[in-house]
Amino acid sequence: MTAPATGDAPHPEAASDFIRDAIRADLESGAHDGRVQTRFPPEPNGYLHVGHAKSIILNFGLAEEFGGTCNLRFDDTNPVVEDPEFVTAIIEDIGWLGYEPEAVVHASDYFAQLYDWAEELIGKGLAYVDDQDAETISAQRGGYGQPGVESPHRDRTPEENLALFRGMRDGEFADGSKVLRAKIDMQHPNMIMRDPVLYRIRRVPHERTGTDWIIYPTYDWAHGQSDAIEGVTHSLCTLEFADHRPVYDWFLSHLDLPHSTPEQTEFARLQLTHTVMSKRILRRLVEEGVVEGWDDPRMPTLRGMRKRGYPPEALRAFVDTVGVAKTNSVVEVELLESFVRRHHNTHALRRMGVLRPLKVTITNWPEGHVEELEAINNPEDETAGTRTVPFSGELWIEADDFMLDPPRKYYRLSPGREVRLRGGYFITATDVVTDDAGEVVEVRCTYDPETRGGQAPDGRKVKATIHWVSAPHALDATVHLYDRLFTDPQPADPIASLNPDSRETVTAKVEPVIADTPPCDVIQLERIGYFAADPVEPLTLHRTVGLRDEWANIQKRQQGGGGGGK
Repeated sequence: MTAPATGDAPHPEAASDFIRDAIRADLESGAHDGRVQTRFPPEPNGYLHVGHAKSIILNFGLAEEFGGTCNLRFDDTNPVVEDPEFVTAIIEDIGWLGYEPEAVVHASDYFAQLYDWAEELIGKGLAYVDDQDAETISAQRGGYGQPGVESPHRDRTPEENLALFRGMRDGEFADGSKVLRAKIDMQHPNMIMRDPVLYRIRRVPHERTGTDWIIYPTYDWAHGQSDAIEGVTHSLCTLEFADHRPVYDWFLSHLDLPHSTPEQTEFARLQLTHTVMSKRILRRLVEEGVVEGWDDPRMPTLRGMRKRGYPPEALRAFVDTVGVAKTNSVVEVELLESFVRRHHNTHALRRMGVLRPLKVTITNWPEGHVEELEAINNPEDETAGTRTVPFSGELWIEADDFMLDPPRKYYRLSPGREVRLRGGYFITATDVVTDDAGEVVEVRCTYDPETRGGQAPDGRKVKATIHWVSAPHALDATVHLYDRLFTDPQPADPIASLNPDSRETVTAKVEPVIADTPPCDVIQLERIGYFAADPVEPLTLHRTVGLRDEWANIQKRQQGGGGGGK
């Protein structure tokens, strides 16, 4: 397994939580022969989302931290919903996060061994073939506090069950006509322990095994046994699998295993405000055209986050900070954004672009004259150097950086007021041009030629600095501005909570060097925010996050210190 590249917050060696404490205790006691082996076991039936990122980072991170290994295992036991497209995407997403599995394996690799173990349970009188349909089996399980009803086929002899099970394998029975069930306890308080199904007949070709099998194992039967075959020592699952741990342990306790018995431990999954991670809901958004695909930057998929410009280092640092807990909770998405913003503040090159352009004409600028001004690429990184930016007598500025009749404490450009153009000159507004509706379409200004670089020799100060782009040199760029996909912090009804204004697209004016931004690289448009270059379309930018630290404001409010919100 390849360790992740160094990020903004590497795995702390002395980190402590209930999972790490358990691993340390196992190592001290010599359990599992001193080995640590984990696995990430996704179903190849969809794209990974930010919730999966926590499991990936935890499993791979613990293996790296304790000198162990981590496999990627595809739980490909349901060929009806699986697709090789998802296999490829999952491998790519894990690599993007910075991890390389020790091995890439599939539950289908173990179909023969799982089948043999099923026959072993049958021989011990611990499994039986049931002819009842799924609805009847479900009804007979009863409910919490209600008794279960035993199947009329529960007392078949091992010989009868073995013959029937082999008949299931060999195609003697119709789909859905029989299942193999474990013989545990139909009165168990845990519904999952009430004779769970191990195999069902399903004549669907498998992507990897073709038509070799027409019976497929259930998750509960494949999960623990696959862990055991691979030699997994610590099987980490989210809390919804806690009820499955008794059956996980029961199966393993009745089999002759090739390695020490793996231990299942549950942890709280990652939940974010304004975010939905249900595959069913996300698929509906894609299929109904609410978003433009699984990689839409508004989606919580890793592909969407990558396209939006979220760096894997920030995701890893965020997951490490959230930590591992035993109870589910919801984390503010603003905390994740703060890690993204912090990373890009250090690494992103600064550029200038105007989202809502307003023309400025400098009336005393020499006609046709163009200057090349030097601009710093990243004040946080001296090695990023500088660039030249063309400056002329016609500029674009942001429309809201000028007001004809400004209120108090508005210090940007207005009639008679002097401001600094970032890295350029001081200018003073002298006149405006309006359209038939009275809207300002051009601001006429004068400049002070002695203030090149933004400083006045006489020491006078200005109260505002605004950004700009030289109009004759500006390029048009398509810029996508994103807001929350869901308006409610915790959407009870995700479809009703959809934000109709979650994306706004504008044609911006940008400085020429932005055309050279590599695909997926993130830049800072000064005074506006961080933007990722589209992976395919040139001069197309996706807003990653704004410059304002919303997480800091949330912390202030929580501490009773006030602070503005979004």
